[in-house]
Amino acid sequence: MGLVYADIELINGFDLELSRRHMIGEEDVKRIHVNMLVDIGSIMLAINESIQEQLQFPVVEKRKGQLANGHIIECDVVSGVELRFKNRQTSCRAMVLPGDSEPLLGAIPMEDMDVLVHPQRQELIVHPDHPYFAQMTLK
Repeated sequence: MGLVYADIELINGFDLELSRRHMIGEEDVKRIHVNMLVDIGSIMLAINESIQEQLQFPVVEKRKGQLANGHIIECDVVSGVELRFKNRQTSCRAMVLPGDSEPLLGAIPMEDMDVLVHPQRQELIVHPDHPYFAQMTLK
């Protein structure tokens, strides 16, 4: 199977909350669309420093992570990341990769949005058994 990319909207969740409380306007909510690599081998969402600079998520901790080449690096972890894909959304933390590294959509946000990779079409899709809303397995 080849590489799979998806257009994901990333939103500063703290700005979104301020907008809901009418403390800032909807136009002031920081958001961007990113064509992300869908990486089922990655656990978390990973953004890069360029995305972090634009969306200004708060840093909550530092964490070490192992790259595909085996190198271990220390990255900032940010919170308040709101992701949207088609009719799905989730909020999560993200690791901030150095420079313009390729952003990755990992397994945890994919599971929470109830999306999967269609192997024949090589694209991210909403789960066909629950097309109108995300459904979680609770066992």
